[in-house]
Amino acid sequence: MNNPPSSSDTEKNAGVLRPTEHVDVVESEVQPLSRFQQALLKLRVETRGIERVPDDERTDTSYLNIGSMWVAANLVVPSFTIGALGRPLFGVGFLDSVLVIVFFNLIGSATVCFFSTFGAAFGLRQMTLSRFWFGWWGVKITPVPVAMFNILASVGWAAANIIVGAQLLHAVNDAVPGYAGILVIAACTLLVVFFGYRMVHAYERWSWMPTLVVFLVVLGVFARSGDFVHTASPPTYRARLGAVLSYGSTVFGFGTGYTPFAADYTVYQPSNRPRRNVFLATWLGIYPTLLFTEILGAAIVTATALNGGDNPYQRGYDDAGIGGLLGAVLFERLGGFGKFCVVVLALSIVANNCPNIYSVSLTLMVLGRWTRRVPRFLWSALATGAYVAIAIPGYGHFETALENFMNLIAYWLAAYEGIVLSDHFIFKRGFSGYRPEHYEDRHKQPPGIAAILAFCFGIMGIILGMSQSWWTGPIARHAGAPPFGGDVGFECAFAFASVSYIIMRTVELKYAGR
Repeated sequence: MNNPPSSSDTEKNAGVLRPTEHVDVVESEVQPLSRFQQALLKLRVETRGIERVPDDERTDTSYLNIGSMWVAANLVVPSFTIGALGRPLFGVGFLDSVLVIVFFNLIGSATVCFFSTFGAAFGLRQMTLSRFWFGWWGVKITPVPVAMFNILASVGWAAANIIVGAQLLHAVNDAVPGYAGILVIAACTLLVVFFGYRMVHAYERWSWMPTLVVFLVVLGVFARSGDFVHTASPPTYRARLGAVLSYGSTVFGFGTGYTPFAADYTVYQPSNRPRRNVFLATWLGIYPTLLFTEILGAAIVTATALNGGDNPYQRGYDDAGIGGLLGAVLFERLGGFGKFCVVVLALSIVANNCPNIYSVSLTLMVLGRWTRRVPRFLWSALATGAYVAIAIPGYGHFETALENFMNLIAYWLAAYEGIVLSDHFIFKRGFSGYRPEHYEDRHKQPPGIAAILAFCFGIMGIILGMSQSWWTGPIARHAGAPPFGGDVGFECAFAFASVSYIIMRTVELKYAGR
């Protein structure tokens, strides 16, 4: 006799996205719901942590959810800011800026697209998946804990983003202090991530539309002004090479920055999804969006060169950073409507910070069994408090801090990617080499010694190749002109980590067998 279809099967076939109705089961013993849990379910708050999502609960059948998620997260002012940093921080001309944006975003976004396919394939979050490469202990408590790197990067990135939004609000009304703008945007972000996966996707699906309209207005107004200037890069080859490489590291850091939580946003996709479709949906959401916003920023910042720097663009930039630069484009020509547009751009930071704060709560739950006893939304609230505490004192010296931070993200993620990609393609030989059901069994995961040592070699590559105001490695000195050379830290991190991992993982497999 055929059994009637279950409610979960019916929901799956109907394409209903209902991850918030999950209730954890411990040791096969169903726990009675507390009044608090019942209230959360009524509010449709996601109660799932880092547990694997079973097939019958993967009810998100929309590729649009994937693509729109990344369009909203990248069609924001921080992306515009990365494009605008090329000239004031590195002295890179417009044409070179465009070439850097096109190339470094291509390689940076590819890893986000690749790891998005893992979420659909295995139903596991990115940091939980990292156990299959770094081992149980390598993810959380070794001298180079991957989870802790991700927490610091996510909180730091959220702080950098929110400063941009506060600058915009200050540009609209200089009576609004930076800390007030930071608190408003942080509160809006927390409201979205409190509800979890479903609300994040729902918000990101629509929030990009008004932002796109405003960016098109910015493009049209600036193009009509005729204030674009054909700026040039440094005249000597070595100086130009160093500037391009250093700016490229910043662009790469932004493009690849979502890698450590890419899989988090596809775990409710059916496991039979063609991986190329998930990859393509992610790519279409990220790469074209980054090109548009960053090239627009690179174009508008050239106007600061008008009249030798004596112009409203440079004065606006000096007064309120990126907010002042956009204000110079919009306020005089559009008046009150221009200020409204800038407010919309400021609120776009919410879409950019939602992935950071949602995923940092999941990463915290990887650190130990005790962290999993704390509800995910409480971790989100704590992370919000942390990045607000960083952003308020950091408001006054944003651009230099952002450049340094983007480079640090590029460095550690390059080492992470070098290890993971080497393991995936050489040792596991593709997706068939994983046993996702072992995600909680540390005795069936790699010891992690090879990955830990390889990550240390990656750090060595960073030190040799990085170019910062406080340290220039010997390789960087030869990659560009003094005083800073050319930053090749992420390239060296990837090369050192991947090569050393291949050697040491071969030895580890021989003696450990796993």
